[in-house]
Parts: sequence; structure tokens; C-alpha cells
Amino acid sequence: MTIQTRRERERAERERLIVTAARDLAEAEGWDAVTTRRLAAEIEYSQPVLYSHFKGKGAIMAAVAVRGCEELTVELRESTAAAEGAYATLAAIGRAYTDFGRRRPALYDAMFTHLVDLPFATPEAPAPLQEAFGEMLRAVEAVAGEGEDLGLLTETFWAGLHGLVTLMRSGRLPQEAHDRRLALLIGRFAPGSSAS
Repeated sequence: MTIQTRRERERAERERLIVTAARDLAEAEGWDAVTTRRLAAEIEYSQPVLYSHFKGKGAIMAAVAVRGCEELTVELRESTAAAEGAYATLAAIGRAYTDFGRRRPALYDAMFTHLVDLPFATPEAPAPLQEAFGEMLRAVEAVAGEGEDLGLLTETFWAGLHGLVTLMRSGRLPQEAHDRRLALLIGRFAPGSSAS
């Protein structure tokens, strides 16, 4: 192994450590607790080392969001593996997405609630963001009517799922009616519904 290769691996490992520590701290205490000073103490590196990897907390949150989208994509794909039919696939995507947001609140916030310096809905969006959206798009495509704007329809489906997650987590919607709400949302995309 060359010195350059070893340094690149060490740098990648430090970045992974910083991102993991930020995520763990946010899940335990919220994003307000995540500061470069606190992270430096957690991972036992100096603040200048953190700044040599990330410009600040926003850049760390963006890295957490990208990793979170990788995880979300895996969960969405796994959720549809046993689904039979377009409607069942869409329902599986909806359940997996909302379950993800409810189980991992700080990660979800970094991905979809807090302002992070990541392009969304553009060709410049990082591949993990595009892949997560692509999983939803494929599920929506299977139930979309002829001539419908697939991107807009998928964004609307995503917005509905995001609204359910956000409103439940904030206590504005009771948890016990989640399955019924999700079924209503998914039902709007079923053949013969008035979704179009």
C-alpha cells in the first residue's frame, strides 16, 4: 500500500467517524447538541481536523443526509421484494418510508427537514438522493395513468408521506390512525380512484 493510499483511507475513515458521531449525537440529543466543539471531543480530534474535512455543521449534516438516503434506498428496495402487484409495491414503499422517518427522527430531519446544502430535484443531486427518489418513482410509475406527469405525481406522493411523518412526530396527528391514513393516501393512486 502506498503512502498516498493509506492517507486516503485514513481520511475516509475520519470522515466516516465524524459523520457517525454527528448522527449518533443528533439521535441521542437532537441537532442543536451537534457542534464542532462537541464532535471534536466525541471523536478525540481537534476542531481544525474536523474543519479539514467539513466546512462546518451544515456540511456534516449534508453528509449525514446523503448516507441516510443510501440507507433509505436499501429499505425501500427491501420493502418491495415480496410485494406482488403495483398497488402492493406502492403500499410497501409508503410503509417503509414512514417507518424510516418515525424510527430515525434526527436522520430524517437531516435528510428532509433541516436546511442542508444539497441540491434536490436536479440532475446535480447526489446519486443517493436520486436513487431514493427513483425507488418511489418506480412504484408510482406502475400505478400512474397514461399521460400523467410522473415526476410531479411522485413528488406529490412523497409530499403526502412526508406530511404524515412530520405531523405524527410532532404530535399533531395521533399515531394509532397511521395505518388508516396511509391506506387512504395509497388508495388515491389505486386504479379507479380519483387521483388523476
